[in-house]
Amino acid sequence: MNFIKHSHALVESDKIGANTRVWAFAHVLPRAVIGEECNICDNVFIENDVTIGDRVTIKCGVQIWDGITIEDDVFIGPNATFTNDLYPRSKQYPEEFVRTIVRRGASIGANATILASIVIGKNALIGAGAVVTRDVPPNAIVVGNPARIHGYVASAHVQQNITEGNLTGQMNKSQVTGVEIYRLPLIVDMRGNLSFAEFGQYLPFIPKRYFLVFDVQSKEVRGEHAHKNLHQFLVCIKGSCSVVLDDGENREEVLLDSPQTGLHIPPKVWGIQYKYSADAILLVLASEVYDADDYIRDYDEFLAMVRPR
Repeated sequence: MNFIKHSHALVESDKIGANTRVWAFAHVLPRAVIGEECNICDNVFIENDVTIGDRVTIKCGVQIWDGITIEDDVFIGPNATFTNDLYPRSKQYPEEFVRTIVRRGASIGANATILASIVIGKNALIGAGAVVTRDVPPNAIVVGNPARIHGYVASAHVQQNITEGNLTGQMNKSQVTGVEIYRLPLIVDMRGNLSFAEFGQYLPFIPKRYFLVFDVQSKEVRGEHAHKNLHQFLVCIKGSCSVVLDDGENREEVLLDSPQTGLHIPPKVWGIQYKYSADAILLVLASEVYDADDYIRDYDEFLAMVRPR
């Protein structure tokens, strides 16, 4: 036996990795698979159809049911609750339990509840007591009941680009590769104000398409993709929204709350829009016509493209 078992733990599985610790009153069923250097705390129950990766911490009072996969480097806080049946009935069992997956590096806070068939994305953070009823994107921070996205992990916030005193035409470089933030001109007139951008002056490409995003409920998240070749230029012409930008190494959140702020998103940058105000209207100029094949909608695929081995 190459793992450490407390004298009061019941471990029936022989598929447990080196240096894993199983503490008092934990119970691991025969077909469970647990990786290396895990920490299984007191009063944890792990059922049969369960796979747990390396360096996973499961705190006291957690039950991991059939159909649950937990990838490497996950933290699960005390008394977090998983489910594996959307319509449970006593003595009535499904032919196969739905799958729930917690991706690498995610953390689940104490007393959170995770409904069946959920995928929690890489490095996501589930707040204590949250009730997770839908998939959680990579790097998202969710809180509340039902859980909603509150922010993104390790996102620097950029708001200084729209403060008083910035000069018209000023362009700020983001820490995210290729992203640029422009302060657009504003012409104030008693008949109504005007703002504009021209190619070569504020606008970094000639658009071939535009679209508008509006009437978005504040809880909803849009985007969640990158492009292979497409450039985009975003202006929130009314209200406000936040844009999360990610180049695979750096992540930044930009607040768009003025028609004077233009955001250039180049290809190979993962973009997310959220925190829409009720009156928000987001204008997006695109460098090419719509091409479904230009979209990268899977975050792992995106990382593989921007971080080639």
